[in-house]
Amino acid sequence: MRIAVLSDTHLKAGRSLPRLVWEHLSDADLILHAGDLTHKELVDELSLVAPVKAVCGNCDDWTVDLPSQEWVECESFKFGIIHGHQGKGKTTLERAYSAFESNHVDVIVFGHSHTPTLKCHNGVLMFNPGSPTDKRREPQYSFGWLEVQEGHINAKHIYF
Repeated sequence: MRIAVLSDTHLKAGRSLPRLVWEHLSDADLILHAGDLTHKELVDELSLVAPVKAVCGNCDDWTVDLPSQEWVECESFKFGIIHGHQGKGKTTLERAYSAFESNHVDVIVFGHSHTPTLKCHNGVLMFNPGSPTDKRREPQYSFGWLEVQEGHINAKHIYF
């Protein structure tokens, strides 16, 4: 299964993702969005490509029924999705990890910092795709891929 991973798109109504991102999304079996979509039409657009699981972020102030956390199972793996802004102190990664401590997950997809992250934290794969539209202090825009096959997860970033 090929899972496209997005976060922090910060799109205003009438704007869309870069063409390169749409081209890659055409290969997705599932799309995860870790918040800060900023307009609800993006969920509808993404749903035309593949099923979408999305959570709300701190900039998603529009009326929408997105949860603050989401869970997805793929093969034998459990994925947790969260934006990562909830809570005080700690890093974004630590806040995201803490949110799932009472619910075992194998992978946590998070956003908020706009910083691409791929690391193991206490046995959990922590994956932040960065942002395909708002790179902030990062040198490049980015999004991510998770490939789940035969009991293995391959995670990578696409930079542009």
